[in-house]
Amino acid sequence: MAKATAADVLVETLIRWNVDTVFGIPGDGINGIIESLRVRQDKLRFIQVRHEEAAAFNACAYAKWTGRLGVCLATSGPGGIHLLNGLYDAKLDGAPVLAITGLQFHDLLQTHTQQDVELDKLFMDVAVFNSRIMGGHHVENTIELACRTALSRRGVAHVTMPVDLQSQPVSADPRSKRNVPQHVSNEMTWLVAMPRDSQLHEAAEILNSGKKTAILAGQGALSASEELLKVAELLAAPIVKPLLGKGVVPDDSPYTTGGIGLLGTRPSQEALESCDTLLIVGSSFPYLEFYPRPGSARAVQIDADPTRIGLRYPVEAGLVGDAARVLRELLPKLKKRDDRSFLEQAQKGMTEWNELMDERGTRMDKPMKPQVVAHELNKLVSDDAIIATDSGTVTTWIARHLKHRGNMKFSCSGNLATMACGLPYAIAAAVVYPERQVIAFVGDGALTMLIGELATCVKYDLNVKVVVIKNNSLGQIKWEQMVFLGNPEYVCDLQPVDFATVAKGFGVASFSVDDPAQCGDVLRQALAARGPALVEATVDTHEPPMPPKATLRQVSHFAQSLARGTPERSRIAWTVASDTVRELV
Repeated sequence: MAKATAADVLVETLIRWNVDTVFGIPGDGINGIIESLRVRQDKLRFIQVRHEEAAAFNACAYAKWTGRLGVCLATSGPGGIHLLNGLYDAKLDGAPVLAITGLQFHDLLQTHTQQDVELDKLFMDVAVFNSRIMGGHHVENTIELACRTALSRRGVAHVTMPVDLQSQPVSADPRSKRNVPQHVSNEMTWLVAMPRDSQLHEAAEILNSGKKTAILAGQGALSASEELLKVAELLAAPIVKPLLGKGVVPDDSPYTTGGIGLLGTRPSQEALESCDTLLIVGSSFPYLEFYPRPGSARAVQIDADPTRIGLRYPVEAGLVGDAARVLRELLPKLKKRDDRSFLEQAQKGMTEWNELMDERGTRMDKPMKPQVVAHELNKLVSDDAIIATDSGTVTTWIARHLKHRGNMKFSCSGNLATMACGLPYAIAAAVVYPERQVIAFVGDGALTMLIGELATCVKYDLNVKVVVIKNNSLGQIKWEQMVFLGNPEYVCDLQPVDFATVAKGFGVASFSVDDPAQCGDVLRQALAARGPALVEATVDTHEPPMPPKATLRQVSHFAQSLARGTPERSRIAWTVASDTVRELV
């Protein structure tokens, strides 16, 4: 019987930590690990991707969809370098991920050998745990701690191992006297923090003192839906949802005003502008300009991470702990508010907002409006669908027109806001939940970055439906140049790609639509297709992602950008003007 190698110990340790999936690409810097995975493929599956960046996105999304540890694997040098963008996505959104990389031969490092990149040094900023394995008896200790740290600190752990050590029998590495065999454990214990009763009373006093309370609930509150709704009912408080918190409560709940920010709703923005008390639950929503003006509202914040308390808004009471548990303790101390006018005003605003979204989503103009695609898709997705989106104008369309309901899951790159994550996120979902409807709602600019992952969908026969909004433009950047800076649009137009034809080349069923009257039927056909499918939806390149409330400064900048020579300014002005007129009439 072959002697256990260092790589064998690595893989066995992962299995003990209930890791069942590793995303990556084989390479000569990780051949020992790949061999150990091969002989244990009945216990741990390896999903081969086409770019290491996608593997890191896969691992991040796996962690988001399941709450478990996501794992990715890359070879030495360029393979490990390619992981970084996806790992920063995990870091910034608090997803537990373990990245395993290879190094070149241990006795040739720092001698200008091939792929001589010290990845542990490169990963210093992205990782909460970062270690180079020094020998066979170092593996178990290191991997155990890496898994534990990634999960407990909800971040990225990185372990790198020289390629020659991977295949070396553990017995060939002398164990130090202090390194006692089997001194580590895979037992995972979670910190259960709860505020003192006096802190809960202080928080309740602040919230009870208000007349117009708003609740800002992010991804840290995804498991506290029932408790949030009870608080909202007691305090007559609208629930405002940053994008990663879209699933906190259903979008049709009378207690929510939907999203916030540039892709949010007008009632959400008005609720935060006019509230006198603010309850922040599991959110570090980064856009400070959308919070109440400091000093205008008294605030209470609940977060599992004490370093997040008071990070975005000056709070008077901070409660550290799991959102659902803390809210359950807080609820008995809250008084039912008789004056429901603040909530009723928000509900009236949401009725008007939903009517506006319906008007935008049912337009029969040509070129087809992108909102129509999201609106029609919303009518077809199942109540347990998993939807991943990308960064760009597509984020606005899906955020506003997808009505989160039932057991749906929704995610995207929240704080990094990176392009190219949508398809890898969907792939991870389809790997974990093969029986559920999985949709990637992406833009043409983002899809082209990692379009090779369509091959991954075909290779593993994944039930991923890709809806690509084709406007032949980096639309979000285009409108930021014009509306935020007053600059003419520059270098944002994209060379058109025939995505339907490209998808067929990968073996993916493909569909095309540019007629709003046929959009629903085409989407229905694609969703009914077996296996991976792609819908190319060609839309109006000049349709702007209008903010919920345009400021005079934004209007002024837009006018300046047109006057200073934005290409096709007449068509852009006509599109914006016609949209505005339709909504006023």
